[in-house]
Amino acid sequence: MSLTTLLQHALTGISLGGAYALIAIGYSMVYGILLLINFAHADIFMMAGYFMIFSIAVMPWPIAILVVLLGTVLLGVGIEKAAYKPLRSAPRMSIMISAIGVSYFLQNFATYLFSALPQAYPAIPLLKRPITIGALHSSLVTFLTPILTLVIVILLMLLLKKTKIGMAMRAVAKDYDTSKLMGIKIDRIITITFVIGSFLAAVGSILYFTDRMSVTPFSGTLPGLKCFVAAVIGGIGSVPGAVIGGFLIGIVETFMVAFGYSTYSDAFTFLLLILILLFRPTGLMGESLTEKV
Repeated sequence: MSLTTLLQHALTGISLGGAYALIAIGYSMVYGILLLINFAHADIFMMAGYFMIFSIAVMPWPIAILVVLLGTVLLGVGIEKAAYKPLRSAPRMSIMISAIGVSYFLQNFATYLFSALPQAYPAIPLLKRPITIGALHSSLVTFLTPILTLVIVILLMLLLKKTKIGMAMRAVAKDYDTSKLMGIKIDRIITITFVIGSFLAAVGSILYFTDRMSVTPFSGTLPGLKCFVAAVIGGIGSVPGAVIGGFLIGIVETFMVAFGYSTYSDAFTFLLLILILLFRPTGLMGESLTEKV
């Protein structure tokens, strides 16, 4: 395999990893605040794909993108208010079961509305523009995805480190009950967390489906599992860890397909999860928590 081909596959893997990273951040942030694995997150990502299909059919693509971002955020916040908030004081297993129920509801609701047949994802002219840099040839979205991912992550880290909202989010993630006693408005922080997570899922959806060109009600299932694995590998609750995990899985998956092992690429992702849980349960960048008795 030539150097040019290797670089081409590396670019594809980094681009795929960028989309995975954006979705994985949503898993990490919600877990960091609520200690909840939001199983519906992958289906919010899937619904964003359908929002784009129907939005772009009736309006120019720049406005359609804004509608998709807003619609996905409203969906994510609506799910939190309807399915998670009433169970805030319930046992953690109850809210996790609710998340699984919301996931299945969204899949079946999408099947009822749109059928299980693949729907063609629209080609956004700007993102599909062919670009050549040296010996590398691809559409703009492939080059744009990792750059946009890094920019979003830097802005998110600045938000978490330099603003009062970010400080409150870190406080809630560190100690939920004490933060409540200190006057932090927990409901507001949780809503902001779901806004950010859903926004990133919408951006990841646009970048992911632009290259894959079709959406089904189950399109979020496997990418969602891989993004969850990425969050665990990086250290669930850690934003930089989710990014590292996303890029790692995207690159490894792409090279396994390139070398003819596509049959085993998904299995390798979950084997990696098992190894991480066996030898470093807190992930690459997770913190070890000491329980006080």
